[in-house]
Amino acid sequence: MDILIYIITGVVVVGIVGGIIFTIMRTNAIKKNGIEANAVVSRIKEQESTDSDGFTDTTYIYFVKFRTQDGQDVEARLSNPSGKIKVGDELRIKYLPNKPKVVIVIK
Repeated sequence: MDILIYIITGVVVVGIVGGIIFTIMRTNAIKKNGIEANAVVSRIKEQESTDSDGFTDTTYIYFVKFRTQDGQDVEARLSNPSGKIKVGDELRIKYLPNKPKVVIVIK
């Protein structure tokens, strides 16, 4: 039984580390190869989750609307929101032309 717990724990850890590495690589690719655009915060989605102890955690997912270089209107998830952002705020973002649904805010 102990070996099963170690295997499950290992799989979970590898999955978490893999997700972190993927996110870092994607963000770096957008920073390096992304196209800049002006965007407006279009909506904020609130997600609540409750853990086994009954504690509730709220996560906010931010979306922006912008027009790509080729004229396509896109609503995309903001990968790196920072500070206080509200609907209607204008931001400068970067996106990858082949995957415009995930963007990062640039300073």
